[in-house]
Amino acid sequence: MPREFTRKDRVSDAMQRELAKLIREEVRDPRLALANITAVEVNRDLANAKVYVNFVGTASEQENIDATEVLNGAAGFLRSRIAKQMQMRTTPRLRFIYDHSSKRGQDLSALIEHAVHTDKIRHENSDSSSLDDSSPGSPSDKSEED
Repeated sequence: MPREFTRKDRVSDAMQRELAKLIREEVRDPRLALANITAVEVNRDLANAKVYVNFVGTASEQENIDATEVLNGAAGFLRSRIAKQMQMRTTPRLRFIYDHSSKRGQDLSALIEHAVHTDKIRHENSDSSSLDDSSPGSPSDKSEED
């Protein structure tokens, strides 16, 4: 019976958990205080890993880029710590990539909220104007009563 998850998937999940713990507990940089590891993709030979991160509470895109560069600078340190923790024969080289998906999701959510709000206002205005146009006893009111 084949396994449900490949070794690559299991290593990716374990690395994601370990990296989140290591960044939170051992990397002493205030720019990385609220870093989230959103995904880890390990290639088939386990030589390289792309680590997707985003940062909570950053004000600008430049802060996100700077924090990602800090993580790439600490990649060797994090790799050595992961090697000790996971006890693998080879530990993948880490490459941190800023994940824009959460920012895009927030932007899309804001656009949807704006569209719903605008549509609601438009419907309220059209309903109030249609009530103002019809006077009591007009033919449109008589057809509704029947």
